[in-house]
Amino acid sequence: MRHAVAPGGGDPPGFRIDDCSTQRLLSEAGRAQSRAIGEALRARGIASARVLSSAWCRCLDTAERLGLGPVTIEPILNSFFADRSTAEAQTAALRGMLRNWSEPRPLVLVTHQVNITALTGVFPASGEALLVYTGTRAGTVALRVPPPPA
Repeated sequence: MRHAVAPGGGDPPGFRIDDCSTQRLLSEAGRAQSRAIGEALRARGIASARVLSSAWCRCLDTAERLGLGPVTIEPILNSFFADRSTAEAQTAALRGMLRNWSEPRPLVLVTHQVNITALTGVFPASGEALLVYTGTRAGTVALRVPPPPA
């Protein structure tokens, strides 16, 4: 899924991955949207999942507010918006992860628009989720889930 509502685009000048105060962050609406997404998943029987996130604070905040379990940073989910040189390798690694996914529990990935678009061809809205296949059809979109109102 794409992180919830974080006003603006890209990252501000001086952005540092290790300092949330330098990043574009979730708005109050984005924080509420994240909680609503988690509630909607629980209402559909997904009470816990393996949750992986980009290291960007807006993604981590979204992932944590879903309330589906511990969040692990996964570098292949990091944004390549400002530096497209890693796009191909990250997308291939993500497709490989999905191809080899074998755990029985759901996998929730929280990342950025550019990563999702590179994998699927879909330009997702903030907070939009895509259900994608694993295995031989890794990354193929099965269903788009629009975000709850922000």
